[in-house]
Amino acid sequence: MKTHKFGMDVGIDLGSSSVKIFTPGREIALNEPTMVAVDRDTDEILAFGSDARHMLGRTSDRIAVVSPLQYGRIRHFRLTEIMLTAYVKEVCGSRIFMPRVVVCVPAGVSEVEKQEVVESLRAAGARKVCLIETVVAAALGAGLDISKPRGVMICDIGGDTTDIGVMSVNGTAASHWIKTAGQSFNQALTEHIRKEHGLIIGPRTAEILKKEAGGVIPREKSLTVTVKGRSAQTGMPAMISITSEEILEAFEEPAVRIYRAVQRTLEETPPALAGDLLSGNGITLTGGGARLYGMDKLIAEHTNLSVTVATDAPMCVALGTGKAIRFMDTRDPFEKETSPLDVFGY
Repeated sequence: MKTHKFGMDVGIDLGSSSVKIFTPGREIALNEPTMVAVDRDTDEILAFGSDARHMLGRTSDRIAVVSPLQYGRIRHFRLTEIMLTAYVKEVCGSRIFMPRVVVCVPAGVSEVEKQEVVESLRAAGARKVCLIETVVAAALGAGLDISKPRGVMICDIGGDTTDIGVMSVNGTAASHWIKTAGQSFNQALTEHIRKEHGLIIGPRTAEILKKEAGGVIPREKSLTVTVKGRSAQTGMPAMISITSEEILEAFEEPAVRIYRAVQRTLEETPPALAGDLLSGNGITLTGGGARLYGMDKLIAEHTNLSVTVATDAPMCVALGTGKAIRFMDTRDPFEKETSPLDVFGY
């Protein structure tokens, strides 16, 4: 893959949890949390990314640590613009010609929301912006061939949304997205521990617990982990023990929402493509949530399809935006090769 003659071409996975930037030659050149620390009194930006995440839960009320995106949509335009400007400059340096960008968006976003993504990237210095659906980028990043008239299915479990799609001939035949993903499991666990044990924990602790002992099916061997936090009754530091079975119970509701969304997508899939899934690759899981213990087995059980977790699942969408860069120069409607890029690319 080559850079454009007037400058660098990049692919961006603009997620609510992290921003990943793909560059030819360097692959994932940047992977930073989608977080910004802001001084509430002066409106000054204090930190981005990892530096901001380290401040989460460790600052006074004067400093807010926020994600400027939520559910794949921009909720703080100015913060998004400032954050992206910093990230793009970090990757591209001081170039005369700023980059052309392929960026992913969930299938359900409106035209107004697409325009907001485009404008934020233009404000960050992009010369041209093309959009690609998250599930299409995930499929490309997972190494799946979506160019043929044969059904390919992706379930991308990201930070705060799960995007599901069945693709064929570089297009999406059926899709769903829900506001349930990795952070939903963290929230469910936080609420469970507070309700059942009277212990208040932060989002980082919940994330660690999820990775160490969490799952959506029973583990072969029970695990017990120690949890530290603050007592809801006394306000003093406190500690409890929790088992993997109890975490499984807390995770039941978000797990059900995800596999039911997969079922709804299959119900709307054209019969011929559904047959392809049964005799072909089944469902491929991508995104950080794909690695949650037992997620592949749970979805397989409720769909009667084979389910595979993609290699390097958390990076698939970013890698897919990079693979889509080549289509930026094949947007001519008379080209024989169809493009997976959104026809409303700017």
